[in-house]
Amino acid sequence: MNIQLLRESVEKWIDDYFKGKSEKNSKNFEAMSYSIKVGGKRVRPILMLLTYGMYKEDYRDILPFAAALEMIHTYSLIHDDLPCMDNDDLRRGKPTNHKIYGEAIAVLAGDGLLNEAMVIMLDQCLDGNLNTIKASNIIAKASGAEGMIAGQICDILSEGMKISEEKLLYMHKNKTGELIKAAVVCGATLGNADETDLCYLKEYGDKLGLAFQIKDDILDVIGDVAILGKNTKSDEFNNKTTFITMYGLEKCKQKCNDLTQECFKILKQIKVNTKYLEEITESLLRREY
Repeated sequence: MNIQLLRESVEKWIDDYFKGKSEKNSKNFEAMSYSIKVGGKRVRPILMLLTYGMYKEDYRDILPFAAALEMIHTYSLIHDDLPCMDNDDLRRGKPTNHKIYGEAIAVLAGDGLLNEAMVIMLDQCLDGNLNTIKASNIIAKASGAEGMIAGQICDILSEGMKISEEKLLYMHKNKTGELIKAAVVCGATLGNADETDLCYLKEYGDKLGLAFQIKDDILDVIGDVAILGKNTKSDEFNNKTTFITMYGLEKCKQKCNDLTQECFKILKQIKVNTKYLEEITESLLRREY
């Protein structure tokens, strides 16, 4: 499966979805569309499509779910960038949403993306297929009060404090890891994978999410702003405990490598062809943004 083709398919689905909606509520949909269409790696939808493709032939069948997950991720970024949170003014190489539309509209744009995602998933559930219902439930829980939001709250409450390794792992397992794991598990669920494979993929998703966050912390220290599309050293500025402050740069690099190798070992135990998941796992380790 061609990752660039998958990315383009997700982009087209999102473009088509928002086409014409601005006529109904111009400012709201304009602000929503701004943040979701300014770019991004589309890691989560691509992971979902690749995993689904291990079990079913036509990835296009689940493009609504992939796009919905990206909407949820983007809503979280809009809110994360607000002055009351991380107060960032650059995202994906462009001014953050509140810098363009103001804080109030940015909050509502994030709310709008979250709710549109839920509408899309519920529309998919109307066919009565149990797997679509399960997948919607997985995403809702991963992005909810005991998932991504729990991690975000932990992050806010930990600012300016030296926190334990256990708390740091809890924070990022939820804030970053839950949506990444959900992408993988939803792809497999929609593809009707068996329970054994689902167990392996949950473990894989956990390790991949942790590696992803450690890599983000590394790039926040040594990354190039022009390549990253966002400001570096923001965690240091906000006086946050990170994997870098916990372990040091070199140990973080080693942990990323070790977690990636553990991901490969897990994928080798799955009965179907995991070649494309292995490729994206490797590319996430080597990424520069």
